[in-house]
Amino acid sequence: MRLLLGIDVGTASSKGVLTDEAGAIVASASVPHGVETPLPGHFEQDADAVWWEDLVTLCGELLVGIDASDIVGLSVSAIGPCVLPLDADDRPLRPGILYGIDSRAIAECRELESSLAARGVDVSLSSQSVAPKLLWLQKHEPEVWAATRSIVGAEAYLVLRLTGERTLDTYLSGSYAPLVAADGESWLPEFGDICPVDLLPRLVWSTDVVGTITPAAAALTGLAVGTPVIAGTADAAAEATSAGLASPGDLMLMYGSTAFFILHCESLPGETSFWPGHFLEPGTFALAGGTNNLGNVTAWFRDEFAPFEIAQEHHGGAPAFAALAELAAASAPGANGLIALPYLSGERTPIDDPLARGAILGLTLAHTRGDVYRALLEGIAFSIRENTERMAAEGYPAARVLAVGGGAQNELLLQLVSDVTGLTQYVPTETIGASLGNALRAGVGVGLFDSLATAAATVTYARTVTPNPSLTATYDAAYARFRRLYEATRTLAHELSAP
Repeated sequence: MRLLLGIDVGTASSKGVLTDEAGAIVASASVPHGVETPLPGHFEQDADAVWWEDLVTLCGELLVGIDASDIVGLSVSAIGPCVLPLDADDRPLRPGILYGIDSRAIAECRELESSLAARGVDVSLSSQSVAPKLLWLQKHEPEVWAATRSIVGAEAYLVLRLTGERTLDTYLSGSYAPLVAADGESWLPEFGDICPVDLLPRLVWSTDVVGTITPAAAALTGLAVGTPVIAGTADAAAEATSAGLASPGDLMLMYGSTAFFILHCESLPGETSFWPGHFLEPGTFALAGGTNNLGNVTAWFRDEFAPFEIAQEHHGGAPAFAALAELAAASAPGANGLIALPYLSGERTPIDDPLARGAILGLTLAHTRGDVYRALLEGIAFSIRENTERMAAEGYPAARVLAVGGGAQNELLLQLVSDVTGLTQYVPTETIGASLGNALRAGVGVGLFDSLATAAATVTYARTVTPNPSLTATYDAAYARFRRLYEATRTLAHELSAP
């Protein structure tokens, strides 16, 4: 038997799968983990204790009863883009700085935009950008920067530990503007004052074989020495493959701790509110975006406001989320007059406002927890609509929406998103997500599939979620109020966010 291994490190958990050579899942495993928030707006994870140890643990679970030599290729993905400085011995100098939910470098974004404009370079930077976080390190942790000999992301650190190779796939290279060339395949030495080229990893495509399992990695993971390792990529990109994204117009909607969007495009997108770039293979392009708030908001509500449901779950009752969904379903569409901004972690696309904050308007003594929870779910759906509408308005409409991720098991949220956006969603039969996409990418890398489109064609769909037209008027009006509420409270939210 020839097997493919895929591992993904997410914000709140890591997952792994083994598939056969046709992409069918043979075994799966998951490991939960946390996120450190040492300061407001700072989100970090330990590269060894979380990223690497999760991979080792998953390998141990997945290889039970398996001959490691049957694995013909493996690939990894992780939250990204992250920033991890390494010393001369490839040891982390500090915890990894996470992707766009980490907003520590917003001042550096504006500073860098201004200095680049003076050099005739027009670039828009956000909390998703790597270069401003490198400037933040230089300013705030000069001793770390002085010891830094290379910069990698979470996925690249795993590949480094497995193979000894420092790499970055072309899809993620788009987050390194202005350091990377337009083709995504080379670094620009003229921006060495921001980051010297020799600190940056080798650029590769996400289906390239970049190395093999070293004896040291084999001893820790149980994998066979010499097993081919395919380039790492961002979790969302791998998730898109697991959802079957293969044709221009396909839009992956990932329901995770945050929401993430990848729209497959025919050509490289031009000026836009989102993140254009090359996709996973030569000649493929994508437009990406992401919110900062989805599963993290529902988990916050459960942990802070559902002690009874949590206790019931611990005593053999229904899962707390399922119980909360029942409460929310009993609330009328429109949450009995409540409107919620779900911006508990600021917001990425399309408003690009790291200082945005959550709000609930319309509360009376008659409202229930079910009303409030439904309002938060509807707020999440409104934020997704704002993204899909803006994409369409900028010339990039979705022809097919593919729903994937752990949150895709939340039937109420899925239905709310379709009702609010008016879009039909296709839900894959297998919803484990990015780890499956990685196994499929590994299959392309070692030649079991001739392309990602062929690999994605193995994906089947369990069901579709269609909008309820009788709710269109209700949600159109509520969405308009949602947009007005953000505009009306933005200045005050920024004041409240001030140190």
